[in-house]
Amino acid sequence: MALAYDPLFISSDKSLSAFDVASPPHPMILTQDELKRIAAYKAVEFVESGMVLGLGTGSTAKHAVDRIGELLRQGKLENIVGIPTSKKTQEQALSLGIPLSDLDAHPVIDLSIDGADEVDPYLNLVKGRGGSLLREKMIEGASKKFVVIVDESKMVKHIGGSKLALPVEIVPFCWKFTAEKLRSLLEGYGCEANLRLGEKGKPFVTDNGNYIVDMHLEEDMGDLGAVSDAILRLPGVVEHGMFLDMASTVIIAGELGVKIKNKQHTTSSS
Repeated sequence: MALAYDPLFISSDKSLSAFDVASPPHPMILTQDELKRIAAYKAVEFVESGMVLGLGTGSTAKHAVDRIGELLRQGKLENIVGIPTSKKTQEQALSLGIPLSDLDAHPVIDLSIDGADEVDPYLNLVKGRGGSLLREKMIEGASKKFVVIVDESKMVKHIGGSKLALPVEIVPFCWKFTAEKLRSLLEGYGCEANLRLGEKGKPFVTDNGNYIVDMHLEEDMGDLGAVSDAILRLPGVVEHGMFLDMASTVIIAGELGVKIKNKQHTTSSS
């Protein structure tokens, strides 16, 4: 948790940044979810009327989609078209009245906003622990600008550094064969490969009808580009959750305020 001012005083007035504090009387403790909301609101400041937007998936991205819907209702944004990265985000956006389309109609996206499970010092990401990595990578890879929103707990020294899952989406056919090939490929990094399970212990199924193998790594993989290529060459693999050299900006909410990391420089606000 972070010590900060009451989030009720984080103004939604457009004359203030989402992080300007209107002289609240008492500090309070911010939860992780409130930090996510702060990062998400800051990211939405990049949105302009008339944009085609990639709408991310997950607990952090949900705050951004909510904010976009709110600004549309208030008339502060107009002529927005959203491209959702999952069925869940599609349902959320429709409930908020956000007009939607797809990559077939809009092959170039102005801006995507999404969360991440890990961010390394070079702004490489791990995504997909929510299960939407394929659509996220397709949409965010087609974006002129990709803004990533996280709380500071997602920052790692190297990809896999959290010891949590690096997801790989695979076809269901002979999934054990593919999972073993993945484990063997990354064995030198202390890898375990586990099929992700969903309700009632059955395999988790993505929006694309595929399975996910969660890779847990003990060691730094080093050359991520080489590892990425090797994974994608395995028959049965659809996509992996390493998003390399894709993020243009990362917004990090933490104890000392909001930090904005770009590919070329870093700025801070508190």
